[in-house]
Amino acid sequence: MIIQVQTKPNSNKNSIEKISNNQYLAHIKEPAERNKANIKLINLLAKTLKVEVKDIKIKNPKSKDKIIEIV
Repeated sequence: MIIQVQTKPNSNKNSIEKISNNQYLAHIKEPAERNKANIKLINLLAKTLKVEVKDIKIKNPKSKDKIIEIV
């Protein structure tokens, strides 16, 4: 499954909301430096979508508009 996630690092909360069928908006407390926000995003997605962390891959980790593959 492929989903698109728009991330907002340095937010005041950690949350994920579904915008449409395969699009999500993620608010991440961690800064977008040294991969901190990406790691938190993977953990939040795993919890929200009820999948294993190892099954989530970020295709474009440096972009705020991420393409996520869930196997």
